[in-house]
Amino acid sequence: MRAGQARLAIDCGSATTTAVLAWPDGSWSPLLFDGEPGLPSAVFVADGGAVLTGQRAWQAAPADPGRFVPLPRRPADDRLVVAGGEVAPADLVAATLRRVVDEARVVAGGPVEDVRLVVPAGWGPRRRTWLRHAAHRAGLPQPRLVEAPVAVACHLLAVGVPLPVGSVVVVCDLGGGAEVSVVRRGPVGFEVLATLADVDAGGDAIDRALAAVLPEAGSPSDGWVLTASVRAAKHALSEHAAVTVPLPAGPAVVLNSVVLEQAARPVLSRAAGLVRDVVAAAEVDPATVSGLWCAGGAARMPLVAEVMATETGFTPLLVQDPLLAAAAGAADAGGRSLEQVPEVVSEPVPPIRRAVEIAVPGFASLALVTHMLLTPIWHGGMINRWASLNWGELAMAAVFGVLACLGAGTVLGSALASRTDAGVPLSPRAQVATGIVTAAWLGVAVAGMYAVVGSQYIGTELGPFLRWALLPTVPLLVVAAVLALIAARQWRSPRGGWSEFLAFPVSSVVAAAAGMLLIQWSVTAARWPDMIVWLDLAGRVGGLLMGVGVITALVSRLVLRLVLGAPFAILLAALVSHRTTGILAVIYTIAVTMWWLRRLWSRIIHPGPTAGRPTAFPPGAPAVGPGRVG
Repeated sequence: MRAGQARLAIDCGSATTTAVLAWPDGSWSPLLFDGEPGLPSAVFVADGGAVLTGQRAWQAAPADPGRFVPLPRRPADDRLVVAGGEVAPADLVAATLRRVVDEARVVAGGPVEDVRLVVPAGWGPRRRTWLRHAAHRAGLPQPRLVEAPVAVACHLLAVGVPLPVGSVVVVCDLGGGAEVSVVRRGPVGFEVLATLADVDAGGDAIDRALAAVLPEAGSPSDGWVLTASVRAAKHALSEHAAVTVPLPAGPAVVLNSVVLEQAARPVLSRAAGLVRDVVAAAEVDPATVSGLWCAGGAARMPLVAEVMATETGFTPLLVQDPLLAAAAGAADAGGRSLEQVPEVVSEPVPPIRRAVEIAVPGFASLALVTHMLLTPIWHGGMINRWASLNWGELAMAAVFGVLACLGAGTVLGSALASRTDAGVPLSPRAQVATGIVTAAWLGVAVAGMYAVVGSQYIGTELGPFLRWALLPTVPLLVVAAVLALIAARQWRSPRGGWSEFLAFPVSSVVAAAAGMLLIQWSVTAARWPDMIVWLDLAGRVGGLLMGVGVITALVSRLVLRLVLGAPFAILLAALVSHRTTGILAVIYTIAVTMWWLRRLWSRIIHPGPTAGRPTAFPPGAPAVGPGRVG
């Protein structure tokens, strides 16, 4: 895609910054920061004047709280004192904007000339000029300013909400604070009739109320750790009945939805009061208001709908992509994100299918190693007795064991994250990276266990078992290390998510495992005269299945599989013998490695224009996932 044609819109909120890239065809894509569509606006001023942004700032805050600025967006003439030195808030906001621009250049493939900045409708000329100065310091071209409620209304129109000329809507933006506006659609666009804002009617106030029910922090550094834990718990309580909150000092505590409701209801009642007041200030008949639309990270709390419906008389509706709605509307984005294009979308994998994709390689691994140990060919007498083993079965069992562990990598990462003792929970990117590394080493441990158990069971030296169990897994470990690094740095996020990316094709596993089992049975079974033909046939069929497993891993298109699969399967069937099982296993291991390398290239290193972004929510669906910090 051409960078010059892209449009970059940035919603630089008080607590969270979001950004969207849009293209002339109407497609759009959110920018990801540390694996999330929202970049915390907080900054940390390090020694020498360097400014850390986003999650890096939150991670550095406990070490030196005096250098941490959670809300750098201040009045135009405000000055900040950080670590004994005076800092201009515009410079801190510019650091966040600079990081957004850097990510946009990577995604767009070059500089973006068309830049829009979302501003609160209540900002006057002075604060708007201040934001332009911050953008200039960040290296942005001259931006176009778009009022937040107008941007949200444009997004509603783009996703198919009927808003005829003359219609009036109320937009309630619940982020760190709350801004409620009445917007009317005119012949040439939207206009704001009235707007009211309250910094104590949004997510930050809910965080403070939740923190008040927990033990007080013993130091400023503990206070920021507690704040991060409370925010993570607040978002988790939107989907779970209760969550455990780790405390900087002392045992963890459990927060439930009842506690959240008690803390949030007064804050949301205050936001509902803004809705009533702004409708009155706009001097419009409430009966003519076509809808109350809620946007912002805090809008996804289930309690919002109840409070707004009860206290305003309107039936609140959740904006599609509430966290990104303002940025998408400011970018003139169409009603679809890049991931909603039918030709390239991968539907979320059902939980049962994900379990099958993990279990099949695991059972295949156990079946192969068990069959190898139970079907050795013994030679010699009682004194010099030795066994011929199918080393190919051991090699494939080790490879399947690693594949099963990698398939469960994201599950392992989430499990480890839930057991962390740190005050700040692991970010999604850290969870994925930790899960991949843990899965890879768990696979190595399984392969090593196969070698040790096999050596003890057969009663022979350990060396050959270790060679055939560990060496075939080395290429997979190298690929896993690269994937963990990419996930940790968040250079790219694969289309469909990491869980789908790590799932190896079940069809290849089944075909290859069945083929190797048939080959071993044809070699070791009693060769009665009436069974010789059938055993030879079973061996050839096993070779054919091995070929099918290899081609399934190497080629994704069905036509190419049919064209290449037949001759290759026949070739492997011709190679079948008790001396070539190791060669067949090596061929399959190479195919597995090539599958990972091809996937790494096509999904992450050099993805198509629709890869590497999270799936957007369909119109009318409830929003789920990470929300605004605050």
